[in-house]
Amino acid sequence: MAGTRRKPSRREFLTKAVVAAPAGAAALSLEEKSLLAAQGAQAPTPPNTGAAGKMPRGRIGKLDISRMICGGNLTSGFAHSRDLVYVSSLLKHYFTDDKVFETWRKCEECGINTAILRLDSQVLGLTRKYWNERGGKLQWIAQIKTSEKNLTADAKKAIDNGAVGVYVQGGVGDYLVRNGKVDVLGNFVEFARRNGVIGGIGGHLHEVPVACEKAGIKPDFYMKTLHSGKYWSAGHAEEHDNIWCRKPEQTIEFMKKVEQPWIAFKVLAAGAIRPTSGFKYALGNGADFICVGMFDFQVAEDARILNGLLAEGMKRERPWRA
Repeated sequence: MAGTRRKPSRREFLTKAVVAAPAGAAALSLEEKSLLAAQGAQAPTPPNTGAAGKMPRGRIGKLDISRMICGGNLTSGFAHSRDLVYVSSLLKHYFTDDKVFETWRKCEECGINTAILRLDSQVLGLTRKYWNERGGKLQWIAQIKTSEKNLTADAKKAIDNGAVGVYVQGGVGDYLVRNGKVDVLGNFVEFARRNGVIGGIGGHLHEVPVACEKAGIKPDFYMKTLHSGKYWSAGHAEEHDNIWCRKPEQTIEFMKKVEQPWIAFKVLAAGAIRPTSGFKYALGNGADFICVGMFDFQVAEDARILNGLLAEGMKRERPWRA
């Protein structure tokens, strides 16, 4: 019949919808849209930041370090999965050696020159192969997670295998402060310096930097969690696998007076917070660097977002300390 419009097929409709929709909106699942709606937020559009490979840097000791640092949990096959029991297994199947190398290469292409990685056999094999066989230049700051008796021995092992810095992992820092052993943290920092690398102290607890400053310990950097509580699973009473910064406001206020550089981690609450919001919250509230766990397909977008935020200028009460 003349003038009658043919109803488009489902394939044609979906094709047009994908082409017409903004990239950020097209990537959201129904579940993600529901969570954002519950949070009263909309998916942010990544800023247009221009050329890749121009990531701003800061200095810790003698090291130039990109403002964004690649995290290491994914490299070691560990994922914060909340109550999804299959996630870590899925991660290990996805993150093959070649996929790890691809992720690190993309980091370097985007100007991310440093990774914080665990000291384990997986990392030792990967870094050796990446540097020696793939021509990689990524700097390694080693996370030392062990008993207090083995902290310096494991730090030495990392240094001997190419680490440019070492720090006491957050859970270990929490434990030592809780048990009145803050002097162990000070001894660790001095050991790192004697061995020619930067030494840091990590913590999930607000009390970790408080105790270190009170004791007169001056690490080369703090590694401290920072994120808001504005995500769905943070509302549960028990901590489980979803809350890493119980006192963000107290952390922000205390760190204003701290002169050591601050690397903030868990800034996205293990994937529960959108990058634009998480990066802005951490850097705007005083962090000098952010450590972000990333899959290969997230690196370029995360770098664009961070570069855009920094280009716009961060409103901070805490001066940049690095």
